[in-house]
Amino acid sequence: MIKKVTYGIIAVLVIMQFIRPSRNEAAGPFEKDIAKQFPMNKEVETALQKSCYDCHSNQTQYPWYSMIQPLGWWLQHHVDEGKEHLNFHEFLSYSPKKQDHKLEEIEEAVRDGWMPLDSYSWIHKDAVLNENEKAAIMTWVKESRQKVQPFDKTQGGKEEKTHEDHQE
Repeated sequence: MIKKVTYGIIAVLVIMQFIRPSRNEAAGPFEKDIAKQFPMNKEVETALQKSCYDCHSNQTQYPWYSMIQPLGWWLQHHVDEGKEHLNFHEFLSYSPKKQDHKLEEIEEAVRDGWMPLDSYSWIHKDAVLNENEKAAIMTWVKESRQKVQPFDKTQGGKEEKTHEDHQE
């Protein structure tokens, strides 16, 4: 009986290897990329790419273990969730209100240190931002928020949520 269960488990694990998630590896150029409206210096660009772009862009750099299921499914789920929340390559498709909000969230994430996720930085040690990178990103965010097209802020953030806002 134990032998049959063991063979069954092995068979399931082998079959799982043939069921792979789609990969987030789109080819550029990206016409709606954040840098087209909010240019960044090389330090900010490098910091965002190493710490954010794997989950928040259309070009994930997959590690070797992403080919092993169910790890690949778990990683792709995180990438899909990250892109749903913020996608640097699709940033210009957001409304000005949403752009401002996302830039504000980037500032909070950097300031408070809740991004990148611990589960990401455990393996990607270089993704942890140092103080110079944090300062550069914070400066870029503040400058970028000033460039966001104006929108009505008169209601102090209490305006009704749009359909777009509910999809975050």
